[in-house]
Amino acid sequence: MNLSYWELKNWFSNVDFTVVGSGIVGLHCALALRDKFPDRKILVLEKGMLPQGASTKNAGFACFGSISEILDDLKSHTEEEVIQLIQKRWDGLQLLRKNLGDLAIDFKPFGGYELFLKNDENGYSDCLQRMPFINEILHPIFRNDVFCKEVDRFDFKNIQEFVVFNPFEAQIDTGKMMQSLLQKASSNNIMILNQIEVSAFHESSSGVQICFRDFSFTSKKLLFATNGFAQKLTNNQVKPARAQVLITEPIPNLDIKGTFHLDKGYYYFRNIDDRILLGGGRNLAFETETTTEIGQTELIQNRLETLLKEVILPNTDFKIAHRWSGIMGMGSTKNPIVEQLSDNVYCGVRLGGMGVAIGSLIGQELADLVN
Repeated sequence: MNLSYWELKNWFSNVDFTVVGSGIVGLHCALALRDKFPDRKILVLEKGMLPQGASTKNAGFACFGSISEILDDLKSHTEEEVIQLIQKRWDGLQLLRKNLGDLAIDFKPFGGYELFLKNDENGYSDCLQRMPFINEILHPIFRNDVFCKEVDRFDFKNIQEFVVFNPFEAQIDTGKMMQSLLQKASSNNIMILNQIEVSAFHESSSGVQICFRDFSFTSKKLLFATNGFAQKLTNNQVKPARAQVLITEPIPNLDIKGTFHLDKGYYYFRNIDDRILLGGGRNLAFETETTTEIGQTELIQNRLETLLKEVILPNTDFKIAHRWSGIMGMGSTKNPIVEQLSDNVYCGVRLGGMGVAIGSLIGQELADLVN
């Protein structure tokens, strides 16, 4: 790299903390480090032009799990683990709101809804039957019932008679949230460098040598906040999971307001700017969607459009304005990994598709590992 003396001196010399990843976790980690160490030099490296994973690609759900998703998690996690996960997600959402403010993230407490398709009679019955149990185990967190059944008032089609409503769920504007985080990091003298991909690191007695392309520098501490991209450098049990999303053109007189879930959280949609944003479908092709490649597939995009036509907007003409995808970090368990990998290397990864909810808390916990 053709770096000048000034560039080397100001950006890559005497670095105390290097955070890899400028998403929700990475920036909250950097801000928490700044609180702990007001005079230290903090550098954030991002491989993309914008945060490359899911922090600017998600649907903007301030949620902690639909009832069918929680019941599904109870099949692979203990009751205590599920309660702890929901507590972390709820605490993370409160921390995000505290750190940035509701206005900055465009927080809208419209509540959340779960829909059940006509052919999902078993899932529908199970959720309604076990709703009192789920409300009971979550009562210590929310001090009230979380889920209740309501009649659909949005004129959806091909769904069961009742939807499940959750008053504690909300929307945020993902773009505004990340802009606010980036501005706060910059105002706290945290340097962020984009389009720099770390290729390797080597630990020594003096710190950690961080390598990318034809250049390297030394940092006293290295912290990975790369979630779905974590496995390559940290060897953690994190599998990438691609999430495909589409959004419609503005729809006149759109009367849908809230965050909505289908099929154990594998599908999700919401209103935004008189449009419908809809994502999901990786359960149609888990193997194909276990990838770090950005893109869309015909199979999933067709399914999303079918849901729009047959369930969400059955009596409304619409056009697709845009499509995109993001990369989440999954694993055999939904418990995040926040750990010290060696003397000077740390990681906070595997957010289980709940980055908006849990990311700020994981960033804080990651920073707390550093002495």
